[in-house]
Amino acid sequence: MQINGTTALITGGASGLGEATARRLHAAGANVVLVDLQQDKGEALAKKLGAKARFVKADVCSAEQVQAAVNEAVKAFGGLQFAILCAGIGAARRMLSKEGPMPLEQFQKVINVNLIGHFNAARLASEAIARTTPNADGERGVIVMTASVAGYEGQIGQCAYSASKGGIIGLTVPMARDLSGLGIRVMTIAPGLFDTPLLAALPEEAKQSLGRQAPFPSRLGHPDEYALLAQTIIENPMLNGEVIRLDGAIRMAPR
Repeated sequence: MQINGTTALITGGASGLGEATARRLHAAGANVVLVDLQQDKGEALAKKLGAKARFVKADVCSAEQVQAAVNEAVKAFGGLQFAILCAGIGAARRMLSKEGPMPLEQFQKVINVNLIGHFNAARLASEAIARTTPNADGERGVIVMTASVAGYEGQIGQCAYSASKGGIIGLTVPMARDLSGLGIRVMTIAPGLFDTPLLAALPEEAKQSLGRQAPFPSRLGHPDEYALLAQTIIENPMLNGEVIRLDGAIRMAPR
């Protein structure tokens, strides 16, 4: 699909992968609606991008708040063509440690935000996208979800995170099939180790050490490389129902 003149809703759009995607799609001519809980960052980015950007504070687990964001996209820009879902949280705890079993609430929180939040945003965005006039090829829009290589090779302490990302991987094909009759494509990107706020607290030396685990390029991924792939997915109509690893050929070790 052509990006210029379209509208994209981006969860987790105030920072990291979501911010990079918002900047790239905006530069290509799209209107962008940033959905995030980080109000200060989201409002600042929307202000910087200008008239073709909006920020909506929303929890992806809330049907009402995400619906409000979708409504804002339609109200402000006349419709919705793309949903790029980047919102997520991390967690590191063994299922059984000296402190006892992992608290069930911690596991549930990660599943709620990463997996249920993804589905919530996708289902509500798809309804708005389905009302879009199709292009000459019958295509109405694209949903891009964000998994992780941890969905394939979860490390020690990643039970909750890996389960949530594996769930997104499992959603990809059935969601693409569900929406195929409406001309809506669904794709998932599974990033490896990226320089995002999830790693922000690490010293630079530690980041470089992590990056060297990737065969090539032996570094952390740049958020704009994720954004570039999201743009390519939108523009290539044969990409549908697939998960693309974006990881420099890394395969995660147990720890």
